[in-house]
Amino acid sequence: MELSESAVRDRAREYAASEPLYDVERQHVETVAKTFAGDEYGRRDAQWIVRWYFRRYLGAYPDGARREREEAFRDTDFGDVADALDVAVEAVGAADDATGERAETDDRDIDSALAALTELGGVDVAVASAFLQFLAPERFVAVDPRTWRVLVAAGDLDGDYPDPPSVADYRRFDAACRAVMARTGAEAWTLYRALWRSFAKSADDREVPDGK
Repeated sequence: MELSESAVRDRAREYAASEPLYDVERQHVETVAKTFAGDEYGRRDAQWIVRWYFRRYLGAYPDGARREREEAFRDTDFGDVADALDVAVEAVGAADDATGERAETDDRDIDSALAALTELGGVDVAVASAFLQFLAPERFVAVDPRTWRVLVAAGDLDGDYPDPPSVADYRRFDAACRAVMARTGAEAWTLYRALWRSFAKSADDREVPDGK
């Protein structure tokens, strides 16, 4: 499997044409960063990202594990959620209203965002990376067994998917994603769609994630 520029673009387009959640995902890609950079958002806005992480498997993710995570996040004090989001928004760099450009994010920024988000109930590094993906969709890709395995199959990453991933694991994954983005000229949201679609094209339909 090769993640060439044409392959990434083609598979991202296939994702848009075939994935039932694409339209609502696209809407959130366009709105989440601005929503969380302001003060007028509620628990449901944050819950959507946690739910998305598990429900995009369309029933393949073990229901008990999904419910446990979602309920743990739901039961977290909303003030703590807002505080963590403030840290994450600041760490990844809010886009300038005039230029739309975002400050470069380094490893310390990633560590800061992940540290704040993983203090929340139901949020580990993998789920926290979903917040990063929607807070800065041109920069970050959410890590999961599928995206990880496609990068390994393409030769851009090595090792089995860590269960669960640590901050250091996410840094390795992020570095691999950035290398592919630099090579192909694709933004992270395009790459995410290409990775997810690549797994769908190559994986055994009977394979399901481990629920962790």
